[in-house]
Amino acid sequence: MSTGTYAPKPGAAPVGRMIAAQTVLETKMLLLNGEQLLLTVIIPSLLLVLFSTVDIVDTGADKAVDFLAPGVLALAVMSTAFTGQAIATGFERRYGVLKRLGASPLPRWALMTAKTLSVLVTEVLQVALLTAIALGLGWSPQGDPVSVLLLLVLGTAAFSGLGLLMAGTLRAEATLAAANLVFLLLLVGGGVIVPLDRFPDAARSVLELLPISALSDGLRDVLQGGAGMPWGQALTLAVWAVLGLGAAARFFRWE
Repeated sequence: MSTGTYAPKPGAAPVGRMIAAQTVLETKMLLLNGEQLLLTVIIPSLLLVLFSTVDIVDTGADKAVDFLAPGVLALAVMSTAFTGQAIATGFERRYGVLKRLGASPLPRWALMTAKTLSVLVTEVLQVALLTAIALGLGWSPQGDPVSVLLLLVLGTAAFSGLGLLMAGTLRAEATLAAANLVFLLLLVGGGVIVPLDRFPDAARSVLELLPISALSDGLRDVLQGGAGMPWGQALTLAVWAVLGLGAAARFFRWE
C-alpha cells in the first residue's frame, strides 16, 4: 500500500477566508463583553421601554413609541459603530494587539473590513431586538425599508469613521472617557429622546448637523411619517462618513 505523496503548501489563507475568520472573532469578543452589551443592547432597550411607558418627555406623537423607536435605532448604531468600536480599538492599540495583527498575513485594510463587518452583524442583532420590543409596545412603523437600510448603512459608515479616528489618535484612557462623554451628550442633544424643536433655534440649527440627529430624524421621517428617502439627512451622513473615514485612514496610528 502506497503512503502517498504529501506536498506542503505554505502561505497565508485567501484574504476572504481571513476576513471571515477575523469577523467571527471580533463579533464573539463583542458579544461576550459585558460592558459592550450594556452599552449596545441593555441601555437602548431600557430607554425604549422606559420612555415609551412613562410620560417623562413630551414627544408630540400620538404614541411615544412611534417617536422613540427610530431614535433608539439610531442610538444603537452609534453605540456600536462609534462608542463600542472606539473603546475596543483604542485598547487593542494600547496593548499592541493592532501592531501584531498588522504584522500578520492579514492586511491592515482587511482587519478594518472585518471590524466593520462585525459592527454590521451586531447592528443586525440590535435592530431585530429593538424592533421586536417596539412592536410589543405598539409601534406602527411605516415607510420604505430600503430607505431605512440606506440610512442605517450611511450612519454606520459615519460613526465608524469617527470611532476609528478617535481610537487611532488618542490614548486608550482618553478614548474611553471621550467616547462615553460623546455618547451621553448626543443621547441628550441628538434628537434621540428629546425632540430637537424643544431646543432654542440657534442650538437646533447646529444640532441638526450632527450625525446622530441626521440619522434619528431621517429614520423618523421614514418610519413615523411614511416619507420617501430623506436626502438632506442622507447627505449629512454621507459627508460625515467621507470626512470621518478619510481622516481615520490618514491619521490612524497603529502603535
